[in-house]
Amino acid sequence: MPCIAVCPGSFDPITNGHLDIIIRGAKIFDEIYVSVLNNSTKTPLFSVQERIELIKKVTKDIPNVKVDAFDGLLVEYAKSVNANAIIRGLRAVSDFEYEMQNASMNRVLNDDVETFFIMTNNQYSFLSSSIVKEVAKYNGDIHELVPPVVAVELQNKFASRRK
Repeated sequence: MPCIAVCPGSFDPITNGHLDIIIRGAKIFDEIYVSVLNNSTKTPLFSVQERIELIKKVTKDIPNVKVDAFDGLLVEYAKSVNANAIIRGLRAVSDFEYEMQNASMNRVLNDDVETFFIMTNNQYSFLSSSIVKEVAKYNGDIHELVPPVVAVELQNKFASRRK
């Protein structure tokens, strides 16, 4: 049986930190679903479809990565794609506390799905989509923080808002 993992997140937008976790996870799992959470309580910069397209572009050379979207319970989504694992990236101890709570709840809901934590590379330990958006909003240099296609889309998004 193939080992299938879900790598969930808002990815608004995908950063080099996210990409690092996806690339490293793809070396371990047979298939990874990078799954955009459609969270109706947040107001994202990019639509779900835009985020999916950006992720597809930056993962196009990783053959075992599929890109999808979901809403609702993560373990239900995992079950729907036959995943037996969830991948979560950790930047700091504060991430661990939050992620541990989620992993414990997911285990109560479906103990057939395991959560795997992957520590981010140190160079990305400070990085979040929120920080990237804030820097891009003020026309700061984000080229070391996100893949090139994402940098262009962020610049375009904020340039159109400045007009």
